Amino acid sequence: MSNTLLRVSPSDLKMPFELKKQNSACLELFNKTDQRVAFKVKTTNPKKYAVRPANGFVPPRGSLGISITMQAPKEIPPDYHCKDKFLVQSIVVEEGTKDIADDMFSKAPGKLIEEVKVRVIYVPANPPSPVPEESEEEDVSSSDSDVDHEVKRPSTSKSDICLVSNTIKSYTEENKKIQKELDLLRKTKPSPEGFSSTLVLLIFSFSVLLGYYLLGCRA
Repeated sequence: MSNTLLRVSPSDLKMPFELKKQNSACLELFNKTDQRVAFKVKTTNPKKYAVRPANGFVPPRGSLGISITMQAPKEIPPDYHCKDKFLVQSIVVEEGTKDIADDMFSKAPGKLIEEVKVRVIYVPANPPSPVPEESEEEDVSSSDSDVDHEVKRPSTSKSDICLVSNTIKSYTEENKKIQKELDLLRKTKPSPEGFSSTLVLLIFSFSVLLGYYLLGCRA
């Protein structure tokens, strides 16, 4: 039978599926005629679904939305397969008809009742979001972290610098003292003992300089 009264959308009802939580979907009925059309919604599993409204009227060229709520499922069916279906029945009624009679959709000879079947398809209630690709900034930050773990050359400590500085300072002061003593010896007259005193002083000065030099090299 061709569907000439109501257009039912969608043809497959995609019901969000989530354990222990109710979810809803919507059907839209569109009246394709210039007459008033009555409808009734049936399901193969009435205890599982709540349909609002389950019956009513669609005005000429008008539309109506139907909310279908599924009870909270307690377990996941194999492969999320659902066998439930809905049946939307429709019939043309007189303009003044206000109530849905019990026998309105009973089949009888010469009575035109259209039927549209809609199957239920489960879809994830919260589909996983796509994994974002790593940005270039993340690559740069990771390379920076690798650099932080590289072995650095040992730097000269402050104590080593101070030791060398003090050695140089002491050497300079001692050199000045030796220079003054040599100048004093040049001014005095030479004597038999003067040569030996000068020699001793030079050897002493050389020893001091050599000691400071070796100390500076160890530092």
